[in-house]
Amino acid sequence: MSETTSRPVGGIDPAELFGDPYAVYGRLREEGPVHRITGTDGLPAWLVTRYEDVRQALADRRLALDKRHATPGGYRGMALPPALDANLLNMDPPDHTRIRKLVSRAFTPRHVEKLRTPVRRTAELLLDACAAEEEFDLIAAYAAPLPIGVICDLLGVPGESRPDFRAWTDALVAPDPARPDRAREAVGRLLAFFTGLLADRRRQPGDDLLSALVAVRDEEDRLSEDELTSLAFLILVAGYENTVHLIGNAVAALLAHPAQLAALRAEPHLLGGAVEELARYDGPVPLAIRRFPVEDVTLGGVTVPAGETVLLSLAAAHRDPRRFPEPDRLDLTRDATGHLALGHGIHYCLGAPLARMETEIALTALFERFPDLTPACPPQELRRRPSMRSRGLVSLPVRVGPQPSRP
Repeated sequence: MSETTSRPVGGIDPAELFGDPYAVYGRLREEGPVHRITGTDGLPAWLVTRYEDVRQALADRRLALDKRHATPGGYRGMALPPALDANLLNMDPPDHTRIRKLVSRAFTPRHVEKLRTPVRRTAELLLDACAAEEEFDLIAAYAAPLPIGVICDLLGVPGESRPDFRAWTDALVAPDPARPDRAREAVGRLLAFFTGLLADRRRQPGDDLLSALVAVRDEEDRLSEDELTSLAFLILVAGYENTVHLIGNAVAALLAHPAQLAALRAEPHLLGGAVEELARYDGPVPLAIRRFPVEDVTLGGVTVPAGETVLLSLAAAHRDPRRFPEPDRLDLTRDATGHLALGHGIHYCLGAPLARMETEIALTALFERFPDLTPACPPQELRRRPSMRSRGLVSLPVRVGPQPSRP
């Protein structure tokens, strides 16, 4: 192990990471491919920073997600009850394979394409409400409610029964260190909500994904009760959380690069590739979910002992000039295929086709409705959520320009 890659990197400054993870991870990437760091939780971890190493590690079966492979006392994760913790983000094959197969058909490109019309309709309804204001918060009024509504419709969550999922998720993903009680309260509310929702589906099944999963549990016995509850929790939260930030970050990036936005408006056929580039340029997930080697593994020429925590920096990988020339430049004509914003390997994001489709529709509908959309504050005044593992905006104030006069 070389001196450069084996030396401790001390505690990472959370404020610096929340503000600009690309600068922090970029410095580490150029110093060496793998670093022994002290995380913000005070525990040691191994940080992998270069594209090829990160991509290979994402697909390496020796790097487990199951926390039972972690060294005792070497990992301090989010405390969730078993009914929420028994989900795909904590599973390896064969359980991961079994459960993923149960829901994969709901997220195939063919099935997702059938949702295009209702998603566009939802986007237009949200923009109708925004059109009444000269200035609005794009996150609260559009980027958040669009994917929340889509995933709730897919699961069969009634409109009148949709609580503030975003507030609960924020309390878990970006907890306030001064108020740990809020995270505990959010866990309790989420568990109570899903327990009640599943009970409702048992009494009154419908033509929705959640009812189908209840049938798989009750009639076919292919899920435990904890697996069923955790799966519903993961589909709902993961189904909108990353998409909210993908849309929000994409709009912020386009508004900050007006020449790129003008090119996209002039050539709408660039949209598909533009979404890939926007996901690479400022994706919603700076760090992949932690891994634990089931045996000693070599990453980037560094041997990582079994059981220790491995963090894969997608933010660093996406700005690696070895893979993406001029990586700090937003270029909507770039071939950004191969980016890792939606994962890689067996844990590739199940909802990737849905996230792509929602983002395409969100951008198209937004800029068609408001061709003169501009930011309502300087980029340096935008506030990011205080989270190492989720990169999203607290708000994105935008101005739509003069509105047609009303009679």
